[in-house]
Amino acid sequence: MSLDAHCLTLLRRRNLLRALVEQELVAQAVGGVAVSDEERDQLVAAYRQKQGLEDEAAFQAFLARSGFTAADLTEQLLLPIKRQRCAQEWFGHKAEARFLTRKNQLDSVVYSLLRVQNRFLAQELYLRIAGGEANFADLAAEFAEGPERGTKGIVGPVPLTQAHPALAERLRTSSPGQLLMPIQIADWWLVVRLESYRPASFDTAMAAQMTNELMDSWVLEETNRTMVALLTHLAEGSAA
Repeated sequence: MSLDAHCLTLLRRRNLLRALVEQELVAQAVGGVAVSDEERDQLVAAYRQKQGLEDEAAFQAFLARSGFTAADLTEQLLLPIKRQRCAQEWFGHKAEARFLTRKNQLDSVVYSLLRVQNRFLAQELYLRIAGGEANFADLAAEFAEGPERGTKGIVGPVPLTQAHPALAERLRTSSPGQLLMPIQIADWWLVVRLESYRPASFDTAMAAQMTNELMDSWVLEETNRTMVALLTHLAEGSAA
């Protein structure tokens, strides 16, 4: 990237330099990735249809308002495909190894949750559910004081690590259908029942996720390295 000191300073002050560096690194990385004419045309046609820009005059007016050329827009639309293919080419052979190191973080759960701030109410609700006197969903809809009230207590499927660490550990060691004794987390008392536990598997979608994560890590490292070099150059230039 070649920018004079004035441009670098202006971009840094407007907090735009890092975003520019990142985008340029990605553009350079995917520059050699091939996309067929058919794929390109289908992507552009789908975008124009979704945006109501099938009429050529409307499309040209949109480009004028956006400050894009048709080529600019096409390149933006192709970028996600190119990035995914680049990630697969560069990091596909490392995807399974990353999955194995991340598996515990990728397992997902569905659980019923009812949180209240009153300890004795939590105990009462737990006993009513455990004794079969009331339905978890009905009690959650009536008594829950968190956002789960709107879903009748159901949370998920979500990654296990999305839950509070104390709750995640309890869920990890529970069996589906098991109702947990009320537990306190911060100011809340939680009544929880594990509904299902879904171990992550290394399928096509997971492989793509892992390669994208590896690509993201590469972009982050290269962006940091480039930023250090640019800002060092800018500081040296200012001192001269």
